[in-house]
Amino acid sequence: MSSATSIDGVVNLLQLEAAARVHLSDQVFHYIAGGAGDELTIAANRSAFDRILLHPRVLVDVSTRSQRTHVLGCELSAPMLVAPTALHGMVHRDGELATARAAAAFGTTMVLSTLATTPVEDVVRAAPGRVWFQLYVYRDRGATEALIARVEAAGARALVVTVDAPFLGLREREGAHPLLLPQDFHAPNISADDSVDRSDLARRFLDLVDPSLSWKDIAWLRRHTKLPIVLKGILRADDAERAVDQGIDGIVVSNHGGRQLDGVVPTIDALVPIAEVVSGRAALLVDGGVRRGTDVIKALARGADAVLLGRPILWGLAAGGSKGVHAVLEMLRRELDLAMALCGCTEVAAITDELLG
Repeated sequence: MSSATSIDGVVNLLQLEAAARVHLSDQVFHYIAGGAGDELTIAANRSAFDRILLHPRVLVDVSTRSQRTHVLGCELSAPMLVAPTALHGMVHRDGELATARAAAAFGTTMVLSTLATTPVEDVVRAAPGRVWFQLYVYRDRGATEALIARVEAAGARALVVTVDAPFLGLREREGAHPLLLPQDFHAPNISADDSVDRSDLARRFLDLVDPSLSWKDIAWLRRHTKLPIVLKGILRADDAERAVDQGIDGIVVSNHGGRQLDGVVPTIDALVPIAEVVSGRAALLVDGGVRRGTDVIKALARGADAVLLGRPILWGLAAGGSKGVHAVLEMLRRELDLAMALCGCTEVAAITDELLG
């Protein structure tokens, strides 16, 4: 299928979910769309952006503009990355390869999920220099070390350590629409022997994850990799400050897309105090609810270096494979370009808190 027909008539990311749904089984759709508890946090991530007002500059020469920026040494054509999301092979036959190729063609980086359906080696070959790897720390530290070594050998450029999932959130929608995996399903990046039982993948996988993970383990991790380390799932300024004090290279302000603890602070609101304590000492990213170019401006004005896109990427993948993912990124880039022009910003560095009303 092509994005020209599958996303025909879709004019913004807010409309993508409906366009994608027709291509997905109910189980896969609800797995992606759902969150924890009453799904208040999913809604709050979105509505928090709507409460923020812009205060644009005028009489600035905006005849030429650039969205180019750098995050952890990676040049990005725009301040947006692909967030780690699981099971792309359940969304489109080309799976993570389609997503990685679209990210590379666009000029950005994909954070590959541990629960990908494609080996990390294949994904990096499809998008060399454009892949980071999402890491969960296992109870078995030897298995964790082996996975890190494998990821480094494959050529991934950073480790993004998820720190907000010691246990699985209360995902009632998934219980009502259980995800049924095919007989030939496998998750090749979990371990060398792909030992996770397909009958209840998420819960079986989290049985491997160490719920006792603490700051001492982050220090242990630093000793076992040469890659930049990014902590994903931080919502508190004191946690962010401790992270940068320990030499962490990056932080993702994230509430797991509302899939872990319901009723937590929206990420764009959590970003402000975190940006104050990080103060340029580490890369600062944010995810959750980004659907408009104006959202990107608001996130950057509040201190983020870039945003990550989760569900919209999967909706684009469902609707049009690699072309659909690329269309999603381009749609947001066009909106961001116009928003920058109308805010009087010719480059990413000009997007500051002075733009917020």
